[in-house]
Amino acid sequence: MDGWLQTAGLAGAGILAGAMNALAGGGTFVAFPALLASGLPPTVANATSNAALLPGAAASAWTLRGHLTPFGPLPMRAMVGLTLVGGALGAWLLHLTSEAAFRAIVPWLLLVASLTLTFGAQARRALEHSGFTLPAAGAATVQFALGIYGGYFGGAVGLLMMATWVLITDLPIPRLAPARTLLLACANAAACVLFAALGLIAWGRAAPLALGGVVGGVLGARLGLKLPAVWVRAVTLAISYVTTVVFFWRAFS
Repeated sequence: MDGWLQTAGLAGAGILAGAMNALAGGGTFVAFPALLASGLPPTVANATSNAALLPGAAASAWTLRGHLTPFGPLPMRAMVGLTLVGGALGAWLLHLTSEAAFRAIVPWLLLVASLTLTFGAQARRALEHSGFTLPAAGAATVQFALGIYGGYFGGAVGLLMMATWVLITDLPIPRLAPARTLLLACANAAACVLFAALGLIAWGRAAPLALGGVVGGVLGARLGLKLPAVWVRAVTLAISYVTTVVFFWRAFS
């Protein structure tokens, strides 16, 4: 019975995480704690969350493949390559991180993700008004760093991409969404391959989470057409900050 309850709980968490990702991002704030609650160590929970959320990201990237628009000083192939290598490096760094160290790092990663969810749009507007642009070398460095973060943890990495890309392009957000979706999937895929090779993924728990994520993604996309954006944002931010506070309390109390 406990096994069925755990599977149902993970599927439910996947539905909520998939819906959040479809509506505003932040699905990591649900998937990762759910896997921890199921008894997985933090690094394994993080790797399993990455694997579970990958199918939804890959499906989105495939759906939007015809809308990719090159931008900035780097060709899209270079952006993909940098993200893949960065994602693999981030996954390797996670493998090298001890469970105790990761428990101490996670609250800070969640805080970064929460602040990005909160102030990402304002940061983007401020950067747009600054008029500063990155050359090719700077753009490559930034994208590589984003790939590392995506492979290591990945919370709100899509919003981080959108916020920093204003330094290399003046394209509007809707035109950048397909590239964000593709590069998110690249970071996740590179990390997932390495996580699988290192034996860090609990596949039995990833499966119900992934299935729920697909269902939640469809439901979230439909709800996004009906729910007021302010409600979606409020719920997402509430979940992110409550999760962050809980992890700080657990790590440092």
